[in-house]
Amino acid sequence: MLIYSMSVSVDGFIADREGAFGWSEPSEEQFRFHLAQTRELGGMLLGRRLYETMLVWETDPSLREEELGDAFAGVWSALPKVVFSRTLGSVQGNARLARGSVAEEVATVLGTTDRDVAIGGAGLAAAAVELGLVDELRMFRNPIVVGGGTPFLPPVTGDVRLDLVETRTFGSRVIYERYRRAPATPA
Repeated sequence: MLIYSMSVSVDGFIADREGAFGWSEPSEEQFRFHLAQTRELGGMLLGRRLYETMLVWETDPSLREEELGDAFAGVWSALPKVVFSRTLGSVQGNARLARGSVAEEVATVLGTTDRDVAIGGAGLAAAAVELGLVDELRMFRNPIVVGGGTPFLPPVTGDVRLDLVETRTFGSRVIYERYRRAPATPA
């Protein structure tokens, strides 16, 4: 199953007009939840910017000074990653640069594991959504309206039916929403 999971504003943006997303910093409760979800993954496909943002978990030893940070850094470092970039010549850690199309790389990564695979980075995830490859959407809806920026979802040409399969409200007032693509209805 291919999962797209991000923190979003109430109005559906993952970053504001200036590209900032500090308003989405997770509470300890959410961080523990993210850690549990990341442990369940068999792979990750990332756009360049998300890869560069998350690389600190593999390169900054200070993030391992606390128990939760150490646990996440260990899980993140071990997770196989495929990075989509037109500008990077190489990547670090347990990562490789994508060689094929989004559809080819998704199929390859899903074929190497019996676990779920996540995709992240607005542009990369948008391409996967447009191709109908994303099986689940997971949103951490933050109680803020940012009025513009990078949207969580791209415009689509037709309805995409979803089933709400899980919700949870964290103490920070962030609401987790998990949607699965609804089965196609016969014509």
